[in-house]
Amino acid sequence: MAELKKWNEVPIGGIITEPGTARKYKTGDWRVKRPVYDRSKCIDCMMCWFYCPDLAIIQENSVMKGINYFYCKGCGICANVCPRNAIEMRPETEFSHEEE
Repeated sequence: MAELKKWNEVPIGGIITEPGTARKYKTGDWRVKRPVYDRSKCIDCMMCWFYCPDLAIIQENSVMKGINYFYCKGCGICANVCPRNAIEMRPETEFSHEEE
């Protein structure tokens, strides 16, 4: 992790010294609702994977394997595009954080 600089150590113009990435941050902590995946309803159409803005859908060889809750922000797009209702949005308060 980069050290914080004092005001007089910041370069003029606020130059960014390293590229930004969300991989460092547990963005799933922002979630209010969690997508819950029901494998028995899934037809592996990959619509959820295609539309997920956070790349949180785990797939292997075009088969849905689950959801990466580390990055999932709970937007619900995956549940909305699923043609078989295999993903349901549930309140995050129903889950303990130890499950992740």
